[in-house]
Amino acid sequence: MAVSGSAVGGHQALAWRVRPAAPVAAVLVLHGGEVASEARPGPVNLPGLRMTGFVRAVARATAGDEVAVGVVRYRYRGWNGERADAVRDTTAALHDLAEELGPVPTVLIGHSMGGRAALHAAGHPCVTGVVALAPWCPADDPHEQLKDRQLIALHGDRDRVTAPADTLRFAARARSAGARVAGYTVHGSGHALLRRASDWHRATAGLAGALLGLRPLPTAAADAFALDQDASGGLELPLPRRISEPPPSYRVSTSSSLSASLTK
Repeated sequence: MAVSGSAVGGHQALAWRVRPAAPVAAVLVLHGGEVASEARPGPVNLPGLRMTGFVRAVARATAGDEVAVGVVRYRYRGWNGERADAVRDTTAALHDLAEELGPVPTVLIGHSMGGRAALHAAGHPCVTGVVALAPWCPADDPHEQLKDRQLIALHGDRDRVTAPADTLRFAARARSAGARVAGYTVHGSGHALLRRASDWHRATAGLAGALLGLRPLPTAAADAFALDQDASGGLELPLPRRISEPPPSYRVSTSSSLSASLTK
């Protein structure tokens, strides 16, 4: 693994997982976190481990396409109120990416708190699209930065940590601001992305490649992108099923989701 870019307070926000010699596009993956915590992510970081399958799926799907694949490394586990630390780290990673690769088209893939950070950072000049996985979407979060961007949101209908209804409302606001938007419902799956894991991985990797123009969008998503700004359709498309691989061997405790430091 190569870590690159300028440090913010001594912290390197960008870490490459795949780094071609001459990348023509990039994908950055952002994991989840907590509402409030100044603890540092440790060497065993379950939200980060959860995204390993997505990184691998994107790397496989873009093999041979000269796409760099990286992850955003957070200084703190928490969002931490108005500081929005995950956004600061994402912005730093995007700055480093642009310094190193030039203004290549970039797709952000973010889960939960990482989805919220990706949506906030979507206005960066390199960002062409966001794939938001069970994103944390408070009602008062900004959406104007998604104008002329592409947004695809996926949310499990059994999610009890971040609300699918909040994602729907945010997606509608983003469309009204001029974003091209589609949304998928992952039936039978919850917030941890363990149920139907291979469906999550396959769909996310394929959609990220489509947002980079490497392959066509699924017809239903393309139709959703073509809808008018005030249209309400195309935001609850059923994610097709396939034979799923067993979920990862680790398990995430749900007890923290009931505490004041709700995991996002």
